[in-house]
Amino acid sequence: MAASTASRTGCGRTSTSPSADSTSCRRSTVCVRWPDVPRCAVPVGGVTGAARLAWLGLFAGSLCWAGNALVARAVHGQIPPLGLAFWRWCLALACLLPFIAVPLWRRRVAIRHAGWRLLVLSGLSISAYNSLLYSAAQNTEAINITLVSTCLPLATFIGAGLLLGEWPTRRAWLGLAIAALGLLWLIARGEPANLAQLNFNRGDLLMLLAVLDWALYSLLLRRWGAWIDLPPLSLLGMTMLLGVPLLLPFYLFEHSQVGGFTLDLTALAAIGYTALFASLFAYFAWNHGVRVLGASRAALSSYSMPVFTALLGWLLLGEQLQSFHWLGATLIFAGLLLATRTPAR
Repeated sequence: MAASTASRTGCGRTSTSPSADSTSCRRSTVCVRWPDVPRCAVPVGGVTGAARLAWLGLFAGSLCWAGNALVARAVHGQIPPLGLAFWRWCLALACLLPFIAVPLWRRRVAIRHAGWRLLVLSGLSISAYNSLLYSAAQNTEAINITLVSTCLPLATFIGAGLLLGEWPTRRAWLGLAIAALGLLWLIARGEPANLAQLNFNRGDLLMLLAVLDWALYSLLLRRWGAWIDLPPLSLLGMTMLLGVPLLLPFYLFEHSQVGGFTLDLTALAAIGYTALFASLFAYFAWNHGVRVLGASRAALSSYSMPVFTALLGWLLLGEQLQSFHWLGATLIFAGLLLATRTPAR
């Protein structure tokens, strides 16, 4: 009976020969213990082409989000935080809707099946996260925003253990520690004594709330994957459709309290950048990366944001790159490589 019954293998194939298929799986892959990642998911000696593409998208998205922090800080005195968040998502939705309206209608059964879970994800990702980030930018610098964002891997690691009952391997924790050391070296600007002089204000605490919000979104996105049968682009569009109305009453309240803003070239550029790059591209890349790599591995890409912020400061603001930048960046990327690479067996 067992020999004639089709079975699902660890590699995601259906086979009528379990023993042969499992042997093939063992030859071509190794088992990993990342939260939410299939046990036979990573090929021996490296990563798949899909994983490479996912990592490339995540790092490009981190670059876009580093620019998002700079933009938020640059216009914090001109555009109220919820105003920037609301009009950013309105423009992003207007750009995306013509391409997803028909696919979403065709997938209406899958959307009904996802139900309230889509509403929760929309509230966390579209309505809450950037509202908190832009509110944080009112009281803290762009570099602080990106530095606090690097708490995401630790929050996701712990959340994956608590919510999913799965913890990363010791190798992954070691990579996380090395990357964190590189981050601390950047924060201290190469002088460890500077760490004792750090001050955190209301904006930093708001950004920490945003990080916890995003970690929860990423974990739930992966946990509810069986209920949400939507491609990344359709998922992004659906969360926008639900998230913008959730954000509207908070934007209207802010508008009644502090007023609007002047729609000049600076405001248009800020809204355009955040809509196209920090919203459409970066969110699509993140959702795809979480699906392919898992929430914990995808979260490690946030360690690259301070590096990209320093590079953007050098390119756009004329800030000098110093030796501590290079050493910190080297430690960060070495830690990411150690944490994410699966050894051959």
